[in-house]
Amino acid sequence: MVFCAFNEVVLGFPGSSLEIKFRNKRNYCVGGRLFARAGLVGQDAPLYGFKAGPAFEFLIALGVARPMPYLGRARWVELLRHDGLTDEELLDYVKRSYDAVTRRARE
Repeated sequence: MVFCAFNEVVLGFPGSSLEIKFRNKRNYCVGGRLFARAGLVGQDAPLYGFKAGPAFEFLIALGVARPMPYLGRARWVELLRHDGLTDEELLDYVKRSYDAVTRRARE
């Protein structure tokens, strides 16, 4: 997925914001909590990352993702290629991550 389309969709989620941190990485947050990552600033084809939850092992076994450095223990993945998933699949996983973060904040 082209970054500008990803950025537009994800920033359309209620309360979401883009924060640049962790060595110039694009981090998408809601209520101050991370729910997705879109590589480094300046990358047009970044390696996307998100909290995969139950799909963690599946995405790794499929060969499209790896455990995200430092966050893999919390079931986060980073895609191995920017086009490792279809646009629809990527946005579905990111929306699930967003929903998990917002649900947890309400509990």
